[in-house]
Amino acid sequence: MAAADDHAARLDRLRAMLAAAQPSAPLGLAKRTSNLFRDRTEGRKQRLDLGEFRHVLRIDTTARWVDVEGLCTYEALADATLAVGQMPAVVPQLKTITIGGAAAGVGIEATSFRAGLVHDTLLEIEVLLPGGEIVVATPDNAHRDLFYGFPNSYGTLGYALRLKARTRPVKRFVRVEHRPFADAATFFAALDAACADTASDFVDGVVFGRGDHVLSVARFVDDAPQVSDYTFERIYYRSLKTTPVDHLSARGYLWRWDTDWFWCSKNVGAQHPLVRRLLGRERLNSRTYTKIMRLNSRFGFTRAWARLRGVHPESVIQDVDIPLPRAAEFLDFLLAEIGIVPVWVCPIRPADPAHAFALYPLTPGVRYVNFGFWDVVNSREPHPPGHFNRLVERKVIELGGIKSLYSESYFPRDEFDRAYAMERYRALKARYDPQHRALDLYDKVVGRR
Repeated sequence: MAAADDHAARLDRLRAMLAAAQPSAPLGLAKRTSNLFRDRTEGRKQRLDLGEFRHVLRIDTTARWVDVEGLCTYEALADATLAVGQMPAVVPQLKTITIGGAAAGVGIEATSFRAGLVHDTLLEIEVLLPGGEIVVATPDNAHRDLFYGFPNSYGTLGYALRLKARTRPVKRFVRVEHRPFADAATFFAALDAACADTASDFVDGVVFGRGDHVLSVARFVDDAPQVSDYTFERIYYRSLKTTPVDHLSARGYLWRWDTDWFWCSKNVGAQHPLVRRLLGRERLNSRTYTKIMRLNSRFGFTRAWARLRGVHPESVIQDVDIPLPRAAEFLDFLLAEIGIVPVWVCPIRPADPAHAFALYPLTPGVRYVNFGFWDVVNSREPHPPGHFNRLVERKVIELGGIKSLYSESYFPRDEFDRAYAMERYRALKARYDPQHRALDLYDKVVGRR
């Protein structure tokens, strides 16, 4: 772990770099990896390299928090906390996600039914503002508006240099039960009951098709009769239908989805046994698949293949949060109108009205369910750009839900303003970026800048 004075030295170097820079274009973060899934028009930007802000600074196992720099990946953060018997209260599914990125976006996992989203677990955020000032925001200091406004701002209010986040104790193993359900209403009722069960440590599920739902409920245990390994030849999501009770190491459970990018590794052939062996254990992970996705986006291999087949593809990569009472209705729409399966399902703790996050408004006291669906919809007839994504956006708004902004968005400005509380955003922008050194949120996520 890095010392606090090392962090102070990095801050000094950053201040010196910013003082010498001549602002000439909107700010942008120079990152070696990205978990944004939207194509962007790469206009002129002043790139900031904050890569050295990647260290775990301190872990307090008694008070249960970790002090960590914003560019630290969750893989490194989880390894550091697991070594002392802790884990971040919410660990997003992919190893390359950074804690700063999850705070500026929206992060979720199977502990979210109790801990909330990643931003619900934060205690403090040190933010580099677009103008170069560095401030510390907490729930009760002079920058509390920034603390509650930073999540879902995607770098348009600044970048997280350091964060303090809650942790929780772990045991060596995780015991997971996979429970099948043929009826959607029964499945969501069982999911709700699992969230209320004090024995549950993790709750999520997968919909494999209409009438084919699997609820996964897991808890920490000290011992395991045997431990499954899903980092090479075995594929985790397939085990949900073949292994009613399973045991994984704590680390193995946290990264159970990363090996196959949930199930999206099938799109690069990585679920074929021969391809799997050729890639090897070290390349079966989200890092590899993201690189392939970026190359495909750049050179258009799948677009060319679609043209040869006479089909019109549209990438539909979305995570949406729907109130639990409307979850079955949304699932019915998704299967009928979009047709992507499997679908990941993850419940979220009801929002606390005393801790309202401005740009990701969830109705207090209501449990939401996250639906994650990631694939290409092919149609024989042409549609306007974003046709299927707009169907999703309209349905989400109709059902009182909200959509994550890490991927393609097609909202018209007025609808976006209502959905994401842009009147609050404009007040934050006026205070923390009065010179508009960073992009506007709508321009960034809908305008793809």
